[in-house]
Amino acid sequence: MRGGGRIRAPATGPWTRVVLLVLLLSGCTEPAAESNGLSGRVEITGSSTIAPLLSEIARRFEEEHAGVRVAVHTGGSSRGINDVMRGTADIGMASRMLTGEENERLRVFRLGLDGIALITNRENPVEALTTDLVVHIFTGAVDNWSAVGGHDRSITVVNKADGRATLTVFLGHFGLERVDMAGDLIIGENQHGIRAVAADRGAIGYVSVGAAMVEMNRGTAIRILAIDGVVARLETVRAGDYPLLRELNLVTGAEPTEATQAFLRFARSQGVHDLFEAFGYVPGAD
Repeated sequence: MRGGGRIRAPATGPWTRVVLLVLLLSGCTEPAAESNGLSGRVEITGSSTIAPLLSEIARRFEEEHAGVRVAVHTGGSSRGINDVMRGTADIGMASRMLTGEENERLRVFRLGLDGIALITNRENPVEALTTDLVVHIFTGAVDNWSAVGGHDRSITVVNKADGRATLTVFLGHFGLERVDMAGDLIIGENQHGIRAVAADRGAIGYVSVGAAMVEMNRGTAIRILAIDGVVARLETVRAGDYPLLRELNLVTGAEPTEATQAFLRFARSQGVHDLFEAFGYVPGAD
């Protein structure tokens, strides 16, 4: 710089001003996924049977709707239903039908269909049980596998905790009351039951058919038993042939938010049916 001269600003012709205007406008543009105005947070709680599936659906939904966050928490169907009634959750996951009072206070959206599978350790030679034998085992009338064609080994009954839909459906199907049930181990989520049975050659429990099928395909040391001659498979659940079936439902309050409504539509659309198959469930929106 000679003679202390000033640095001159570059010339700003008409084309330069156009470029600057375009750059300024592009910096103010919102992400495409948010341009439709859909934003917010969707809180979901409830059934541990539905939660893994819904978590994957939520991840796919968020990819298409960057302005929405979906949080999925477990705790059992009763928790999901009660949270929606209290207004602390937008959606409740319930892997059972609702009671009369619940139906009156909530909107129900059928998500799909699942079954409840009886599982034993893979080393147990027993492959099937009748309804009567299931009742005898879970009430403690039969306490050794040798009585039903197995090894001389004590039976470890793995039971579900109160508030779990799997327990409610199991009791209803076999005509039992909670006080009738024996229980050497009480578990909450499906994965807890699967791990307990895989670790104990004398154990028997009941969990989601989908969860059991996924774990068997992964090599987990469990076996799914036939009930009254029918084996729990995706095909027998879809056809309605398997005797121990249950609905998978989503519930909301009377006026769900726009983001909640969008998620409900997405979760029940054909675009996520591949996820249902991956988790061993039958899609079935009403």
